[in-house]
Amino acid sequence: MKLLLTSGGVTNDSIRSALVDMVGKSISECTALCIPTAMYGHPAVGPGTRVWDFISGRSTNPMVDLGWKSVGVLELTALPSIESERWMPMVRETDVLLAAGGDVLYLCHWMRESGLAELLPSLTDTVWVGLSAGSMVMTPRVGEDFIQWRPPSGDDSTLGVVDFSICPHLASAGMPGNSMAEAEAWAAGISGPAYAMDDQTAIAVVDGETEVISEGHWSLLHP
Repeated sequence: MKLLLTSGGVTNDSIRSALVDMVGKSISECTALCIPTAMYGHPAVGPGTRVWDFISGRSTNPMVDLGWKSVGVLELTALPSIESERWMPMVRETDVLLAAGGDVLYLCHWMRESGLAELLPSLTDTVWVGLSAGSMVMTPRVGEDFIQWRPPSGDDSTLGVVDFSICPHLASAGMPGNSMAEAEAWAAGISGPAYAMDDQTAIAVVDGETEVISEGHWSLLHP
């Protein structure tokens, strides 16, 4: 699987160009499935109108409204109650998966429970575009600062597809988001490298190679 891990979505031309390069064709030729699941686990995000805004492409985070050939909804909490034959072929045939932000541990839990996490390694040509929590779920850990919901296991481990952690929404001190001081304090408790990045930044991971794409600000932090 190819990963485009964003903080705020496809917010600028550089990130959009990286996405086009990863799928290997224009966005208008690509099929997509949006995954709103993380939103339900975060008390400041869902359920409600913000979930609908994401699904309908009306959110302030460019994801669903990029001009896809088609867009569907993949709600992970529903998948355990239906046969895998009803959804796995659809996922395999889809070019891009768009994972919303929200609560990362809630998303991780339902990726495992639904069987999507187990399916991911076989999706070699699929591009995963994460937004905030949708990006953080691919990392090894999220750290205590980002926990709003705890899984039955009680820990903060995530899928570990990549070997670094992410602090999204980096912002200047006093502005909405996470300041560099807050990011550094968070990184001190993470056992591995971590990227702090603003909403104009993304990380592309293809064939094990990592590239930062940015028209904004980011920093690689070490514990």
